[in-house]
Amino acid sequence: MPITVTAADTESRVIAGRIVQWDAAGNTSAGRTQFAPNSITFSKDIKLVVEHQITKPIGKLKEWSQDETGITASFQLVKTQFASDMLEEAATGLRSDFSVGVEVDAWDNQDGTLIITSSKLVEVSLVTSGAIPGAEVQKVAAVETEISETSQEETQTETEGEQVSDTTVHEAPAAETVEAAKVEVKASTAPFIQTTVRNPIVDKASYLEHSVRAKLGSEESRMFVAAAADTTDNAGLVPTRQLTEVINGISNADRPIIDSISRGALPDAGMTFEIPKVTVAPTVAVTSQAGTPSETDMNSSFISVNVQKFMGQQTFSLEILDRSSPAFFAELVRQMEFAYAKATDIAVGTALIAGGTDGGNRAAFTTGALVADFVSDAAVSIYKGTLGFAQNIIVSPEQWGALMGLVDGSNRPIFQQTINPQNAGGDLTATAIRGNLLGLNLRVSTALTDGSGLGDNTAIIVNPEAYTWYESPRLQLQTNIISTGQIQVGYYGYGAIATKLGAGAYRFMVA
Repeated sequence: MPITVTAADTESRVIAGRIVQWDAAGNTSAGRTQFAPNSITFSKDIKLVVEHQITKPIGKLKEWSQDETGITASFQLVKTQFASDMLEEAATGLRSDFSVGVEVDAWDNQDGTLIITSSKLVEVSLVTSGAIPGAEVQKVAAVETEISETSQEETQTETEGEQVSDTTVHEAPAAETVEAAKVEVKASTAPFIQTTVRNPIVDKASYLEHSVRAKLGSEESRMFVAAAADTTDNAGLVPTRQLTEVINGISNADRPIIDSISRGALPDAGMTFEIPKVTVAPTVAVTSQAGTPSETDMNSSFISVNVQKFMGQQTFSLEILDRSSPAFFAELVRQMEFAYAKATDIAVGTALIAGGTDGGNRAAFTTGALVADFVSDAAVSIYKGTLGFAQNIIVSPEQWGALMGLVDGSNRPIFQQTINPQNAGGDLTATAIRGNLLGLNLRVSTALTDGSGLGDNTAIIVNPEAYTWYESPRLQLQTNIISTGQIQVGYYGYGAIATKLGAGAYRFMVA
């Protein structure tokens, strides 16, 4: 018996709308994500699929346009019953959003948000609930079309056959590749991103929709319903919501010590590299008439720098990845990035303390005179040892607090110009861990007092050109453990700290 698709207007089987909105942040499969303007390019013919399932294509890109707000596109749907169902769902608002799948080429991490600056569009999905605000279906067009049951099967079979032959694994090349059984190496942010939430059940209407689909035999909808079901006496009526907000007061991605020295790109091979250094300079002296000029051969040597690997690992069940909030994996990677930041910052702090000049144990910062004495001593020592200038100072939270609390004879703050502009010793505030102290850029580091081995209440003044941190991109190593159904995720990178001029750091400990 023929099945009739009711016409919406005179146009033929077209779905159109905004597929991505620039500068609109949302929680994607890679965590909180935002597309910068003009950050998506079209690498090939783009298919329209459903919920990022590449085995369920329903159409191809027909037209598209790009402006300062985002990308708008229209898609021509194939004449299969599944595509007709999706057309009807789009027309009635059951699947009202678009979501893009992209291969990421360039990105930046700003306060925990992945800012994509360059990517290739792989597919566009029709979804129940998209993650990026503004990516919505704006137009649905269909004509009356009779599709016999026989032709439906034939068309569906043909479409699926084409899909198998055209399918491409959407995996961008990583910075480095490790070949091993069931092991995959990717850049620190997943190169393939889906801008949709994992579970489409977000309200009572979508819960009812997938409950009906589950009754009709949809295994996918049954899993969505099971994950969203409440455990109270009214189970099944009110879905359990999982917020994407994650509370974390114990770690962050700050690296104040590394930020206080110079940076360099790590060489692409080897676990050591060398930097030439002048050890004896030529000389010039006053020379009498017909006298022999001063001659001192310039000599040089090489500084050997060791490359170190910084790596952490997490093991969790497959169920947590498949059935948990989308925030879980994003937060896991974020926490491993925080741990990486802490470990590398401590490594650089250790090098500054080991290679630098010991300014001796001093009295705590109880007066402005004590602060000025320490800074002046460091400035002289660093200039004499490096012919460069002290520019940055790293202090512990305790020292930061002591500095902010210093007052003059009239109890006016010495280092808080925003409160007392009469004193010009610097500018430190309780709302920022960066400031100015007697002309030095000040940064606060918890690594100096958290038991990391760097000492208590330490202050370090540094010439940034005297020390350089070389670093590779961060990588992920993911392994499936078949016997236990677990997943191991490793997060690692390579770094090297070069002590070029040891005297470029000057420190003291509270006596």
